[in-house]
Amino acid sequence: MGAPASLLPELEDVVQHGSAEKRAETLRRITGLFLEGAKAFNDEHVALFDDVIGCLIEEIEANVLAELAHRIAPVSNAPAGVVSKLARNDDIAVAGPMLKGAALADPDLMYIAETKSQAHLLALSGRHGISEALSEIIVDRGDRDVARSIATNQQARLSEGAFTTLVKRAEQDGVLAEKVGLRTDIPPRLFRQLLMQASDVVQKRLLAQAKPETQAEIRRVLAKVTDEVAAKAAPRNYASALTTVRALHKERKLTEADVAEFAKTGKYEETIAALATLCAVPVEVVDRLMSGERADPVLILARSAGFGWPTVREVISARPGAKPTGQVLDAAFENFERLTAATAQRVVRFWQVRQGTGE
Repeated sequence: MGAPASLLPELEDVVQHGSAEKRAETLRRITGLFLEGAKAFNDEHVALFDDVIGCLIEEIEANVLAELAHRIAPVSNAPAGVVSKLARNDDIAVAGPMLKGAALADPDLMYIAETKSQAHLLALSGRHGISEALSEIIVDRGDRDVARSIATNQQARLSEGAFTTLVKRAEQDGVLAEKVGLRTDIPPRLFRQLLMQASDVVQKRLLAQAKPETQAEIRRVLAKVTDEVAAKAAPRNYASALTTVRALHKERKLTEADVAEFAKTGKYEETIAALATLCAVPVEVVDRLMSGERADPVLILARSAGFGWPTVREVISARPGAKPTGQVLDAAFENFERLTAATAQRVVRFWQVRQGTGE
C-alpha cells in the first residue's frame, strides 16, 4: 500500500491547484492502482482508496466520472463511498453502471428510487435482487418503460402492492399485461383480474408463451366467467321483453331505475333485455351469464353500465332460484367496490368480441 500513500501529497496539490486535465490524470492513475490490486486488498486498503478517490471526484468532469463508473462497477469490493456518490449522481451516464449491478446498500437504492429520474429508475429496474419495498417505489414512480422492465426482471421480488399497480396499469398496456401475466409469482386473484381485463390478442399471446401448467390455468380462468357461467337453465323467449324494452328505450332512454324496477318486481326477462340493451351485449349471452352460480357477471355488467349497489343487489336477487344470504351479498358488495369501471368495460368488450354484437 505504499503507492497510494505516496500519492497523498500529490493529491492535495492536485485538488487545490491542479487543472481539470491533471485531476483526471491523477484519478485514472489511482483507479488503475486500485483495480490492479483489488482482489488482494483488505477492508483497510479499500477504505484508503475510498478516501482518496472520494476526494478527487468532488471536483471533476462528468465524462471522467462516467469513465470511472464503468471501470469500477464490475469490482465486487469497489469503495462503498465512491459507489454511493456515483450512483446518486444526476447524470445517468455516471449513475447507470452503478445502478445496474454495483453493490449498493438499501438506503442508497431507496433514496435514488424516490428522488431520481426515469432513466435512473429504468437502470434500477433491471438489478438482481430487488426487494419488495424497492419494487413498490420503482413501480409507483416509474413510467411505461420502467414498468415493463421490472415486470420482465424475474429476479425482482415484487410486493403484492407492486403487482396490484402493474395489473391496473396493464389495463391500458397490452405489452405490460403479457409480461406481468408470464410471471410465476403473481398472486392468483391478480392473475385472474389481469386475464379478464386483457384483450383477446393478449390472452392468445399469453397462451402461446406460457408453460403448459400456466396455459391450463389461463384457460380455466377464462372459462370461469364465460363457459362455466353459461347457464344450465332452460332457454327463455325474450322476444316480448325485447320489444317492450326497446320501445321504452326509443321513447325516453332506459335508465338504471328501470332495471332496478324490473328486477324488484320479478320481471326477469325484462331485466335481462334491459341489461343487454344498455351494455350492447346479445341477450342470449346476458341470459347465460346471469344464470351461472356466481354473481361476478352481474357485477361486471352493472359496473360497466355505471349502476350503484342497490340496483346490483336487486338484480342478483332476481336471478332464477337465487336466495342470496347476507354473507353472499356482503362478499358481492366487496367485490363490486373493488371492481373498476375500466376493468368491467374491458370484460364486457371481451364478451362482445367473443360472442359477436349481432343478435
